[in-house]
Amino acid sequence: MSAFVRRSKALLAGLALVLGLSAPAGAEPPRRVVSINLCTDQLALLIAAPGQLVSVSNLGQDAMLSAMADRAAAFPANRGQAEEVFLMRPDLVLAGTFTTQATVDLLQRLGVPVAQFPPVSSLDDLRDGIVRMGAALGREAVADEIVARFDADLAALSATAPVGTARPRAALYYPNGYSLGDRTLAGQVLAAAGLANVAAEAGLHHGGHLALEQLVLADPDLILTGRRYPTPARAQDVLDHPALTAGSGAARRGNIDDRDLICGTPQVLKALADLVARRQALAAPAPAPEVEAGG
Repeated sequence: MSAFVRRSKALLAGLALVLGLSAPAGAEPPRRVVSINLCTDQLALLIAAPGQLVSVSNLGQDAMLSAMADRAAAFPANRGQAEEVFLMRPDLVLAGTFTTQATVDLLQRLGVPVAQFPPVSSLDDLRDGIVRMGAALGREAVADEIVARFDADLAALSATAPVGTARPRAALYYPNGYSLGDRTLAGQVLAAAGLANVAAEAGLHHGGHLALEQLVLADPDLILTGRRYPTPARAQDVLDHPALTAGSGAARRGNIDDRDLICGTPQVLKALADLVARRQALAAPAPAPEVEAGG
């Protein structure tokens, strides 16, 4: 098959992907794929055939952000600039819908197919993203296997979550007092673990600033904070406020690896398993006080 025919088929497949459709029947899978988005990096690392993925974003190699930084380190990194991506001669570029839009626009004008993936805000979105990536890479069977394994693991974890009407109340709390509500991927994982979301109670369904005073007055059963920046940052000061660290507040604190919740990959199950364990600990009866002999 000539290079022209391969390029034409790739362009048709790319147009279909941009429009949210399936690739045309008979279209060859892309041979040189470049990802310029943290989340498409991780999906492609899971699904791509050996040698198919030729570059990931520099964010995909950042251990503070990427749950798959170790695997991403084996690939050349890009910074999402149109010039550098074009020179890699990709026949498909993977991007997010809300990032590097200038790069996407320029690459499309240059005739480079781009598949854009929206942010994931639910477990259903997560499944859809895996299936779409499988279609984009011509790896549908691999994507279907990943979804089936994800559903089986999710069902097994959900079966271990304590059952009952009382749902402990939890807050996901980050630098600058940012919190995530129930209409986010992290919020959906929180709900799957059997925990109520304090941010949602405050009306922050998609997330937003939750003042420290609001958090203290809400009196959650559990406050979950993410990974700390490696260098000092004033944005993190709120996480060390005495109201969150003194007395009973310290006992209700917990850490969660937010890298597992940034992107829609099966990695969220690691966070879910951790939250289910915390939910079980909260549901466990308190130990009876010891009675001194002769008391």
